[in-house]
Formats: sequence, structure tokens, C-alpha cells
Amino acid sequence: MLFTSGSTGRPKGVAISHRSIVNRLQWMQGRYPLTGDDVVLQKTPATFDVSVWELFWPLLTGATVVLATPDGHRDPRYLSRTIDEHHVTTVHFVPSMLDVFLAEWPDVFVAEGDVSRCADVRQIFTSGEALTAASVSRVAETLGVPVHNLYGPTEAAVDVTVHETVPGETPVPIGTPVWNTSVRVLDGHLRPAPIGVEGELYLGGVQLARGYYGAARLTAERFVADPAGDGRLYRTGDLVRWRADGALEYVGRSDFQVKLRGQRIELGEIEAVLLEHETVTQAVVVLHRDDTAGEHLVAYLVGDSGTGHGDAALAHAESRLPRHMVPTLAVSLDAMPVTANGKLDRNALPEPEFGSAEHVAPASGTEHLVAGVIAELVGHDRIGATTSFFDLGGNSLTATRLLARLDDHFGTRLQVRDLFDNPTVTGLARIID
Repeated sequence: MLFTSGSTGRPKGVAISHRSIVNRLQWMQGRYPLTGDDVVLQKTPATFDVSVWELFWPLLTGATVVLATPDGHRDPRYLSRTIDEHHVTTVHFVPSMLDVFLAEWPDVFVAEGDVSRCADVRQIFTSGEALTAASVSRVAETLGVPVHNLYGPTEAAVDVTVHETVPGETPVPIGTPVWNTSVRVLDGHLRPAPIGVEGELYLGGVQLARGYYGAARLTAERFVADPAGDGRLYRTGDLVRWRADGALEYVGRSDFQVKLRGQRIELGEIEAVLLEHETVTQAVVVLHRDDTAGEHLVAYLVGDSGTGHGDAALAHAESRLPRHMVPTLAVSLDAMPVTANGKLDRNALPEPEFGSAEHVAPASGTEHLVAGVIAELVGHDRIGATTSFFDLGGNSLTATRLLARLDDHFGTRLQVRDLFDNPTVTGLARIID
């Protein structure tokens, strides 16, 4: 049983049969066979479904498993050292973390005439987010190994489609089905969508979950009868379309569920928690994309006491939700923008402004250097000594870049936990000193 986020305010327990995951593992060994010489890096947290194949695939085939340290999956420098030291041959990345790994540490890759780092990697798997053509090209230029793009929800035993990527191909498809799996692209009337026409993706076959534990009604909503009479189908909520060559292209979501750094999040769950706070009367959470800071969650709040209640609402959310579901910033509004028919106009929500709190200038030399590195990363000219890095738009991905640059400046070995516990300029400077 694995748990995935739900809009009811409670996680959903997905019950997966032994048979389902065995099919998934046997397909992977049949398609990408491991031998006793292979080494797989197990770096995905055990609460995330990718960890299942990272652990059990090598153990079923006589290959070696290397267990990453906690939070190691977010540290490019640690990953490069571990891959090199243990001669890792097979590794998985969420696409956004792959981009950080490629962008921040080009010196650890196989350069011309230099095979001293990551030389044993022979295949990379990606899943959890849309993979870009730019990422595929960077892997080809640096490591020169194939990238296998996987797709699948927790409700269908990890992955159900795969695509062998080709540099320059855009968009990168999610591919074709794995063994004993059917994929259907259906329109609103449950009719097959023609090639090139967008429809919702339905999944069938041996890998489907039994359902949501203790939630018969929710199970009935998502696991539906196959219109063709061939058992059950799972409604993914993902919008896709067929290519002429039989591969699937991912288009987006049919609801307000999003993926942030590989974690599937239903925004309604966060909104429900924010509305529990006594000062909040309306709450809308969006996934904001910023060229500098990347992707992060922003909460827009209307309260019965006017503005200025955002910090208290976020503190409440932090006490109830996992860290990756807590919005980076709360924006207080007098009223939500609406369309002509009175519905919420998400496109009219104001752009968030990070780092607008009272400015306290850095004092020591260390603080000035730390502030300068943060300013470069988040794209702000003035960084206050008491402002949180995460309030400026930083996230777990830019955090690894920040720590790496600080290590280069000061010769330190900062850990991800150091930043989460001390996210201000003053706090980081104190740790460094």
C-alpha cells in the first residue's frame, strides 16, 4: 500500500497486488536486463512509488543496490560522488532534478578525454514530471547514455508506458504500454479519440490497483467499467493524444492536480487546510512558474480581518501538511478576482512579489557573501539578513544550487538540512562561521 494525496484532506491508500508489481518488475528486466555486474542507485524516498522498482528490481536479478543517504537525492554533488564511487550503472531522476544535476556540475560528467566521473552509468530513467527535449540533449552531450522516459500513476503499479528518447525530439512522448497493460484515450463520451486529438487517458490490465483502501466510493469514481467490456479502467485525469507512430504525448491535467518536483499534489487539499484557519474565508493555491526560482506553490487568501493574516495561515498549513505541500508565499487579497459569470478568474490573480518584507541589511562579511550568492540565484538586488530563502522563491532544487555555491565560496560541506533549519542569511552565516 502506497499513499497519494487527495482532495478530501486525507491521503488515499492505494492497494497494489503482488501480481501487479511483479508484472512491472519482470517487464523492466525483460526490456532493460540487469546482470550481476550492474549497480542500481536507490535514492527515491520510500513513500514515493519509484522506490519500489529501485529496490526490488536489482534484488530480483542479482545486481547490486546502493542506498543513498536521507536527502541525498537532492544533492547533486553527493550524487555524483556516490555514482562514481560505487560504479553505478542505472539511475532514476525526476526531470527537474536531472536538470539541476546537469546544470550545476558539468565537471562530474564524462568530458572529452576524461572518463573519471560517472563513467559506468549506462542508462538513465526519468518519470514523475514532463521530460523536456533540452534535458535529453544535455544527457546526450555529457554522459552519452540513453534516457528512458517512464509514465505512470501510483494507482497502476508505478509505470505503464515508456519511450526511448531521441535528442531533438519535441515534445518528448510518454510512449507505449508495458507488458499486459492497455491504454485508452477517450473523449467525454468515452469514445476513442482519433490520432492527434486530445482525450483523457484510461488505463487497464494487470497492473491496476485493487482500489483505495477503505474508500469504496472514491474507488468507484476512479476505477470504472471498461466501455468495451474488458474489466476495469482507471481514470488518470491526464490529458494525452496519440501520435501517428503509436506513441502517446502528454498534454496536461483535466483537474487542478499538479506535479511539483515529482510529487503529485491536489491543490484542493492545501486549500482545505488553509480554510481551517480562523482568519481565512477564501483560499486559492496555484503552481507558480518563475524563470529564476523554478516552480513553487503560492496561496491567495481572503480573510474576514482584511490583509496581513498570511503568515499565520501558512504556519497552520506547515503544522498539518508535508513540507512539499506548504506554499512558499501567501498573498492577501481584499477579494478574489472573478469572471463575468462570477466564477474565480485564476488568470487575473496578481503576480506574487517575493522578498517584500522589511529589509534588514547584512552585517558581517559572511552575511554579505551569503546574501550575494542568494541574490544571484533568486534574481533580487537587495537580500535582507532576516528574510527566509524560501520566502524569496527558493525551493528544494534551488536550495541544492545555493549550498553548492556556498561550499565553493567557503570550503564548507553544508547539508540540505542546514538550510531548512536556518533559511535566512543570518542563520546560514552563523552555521558557516
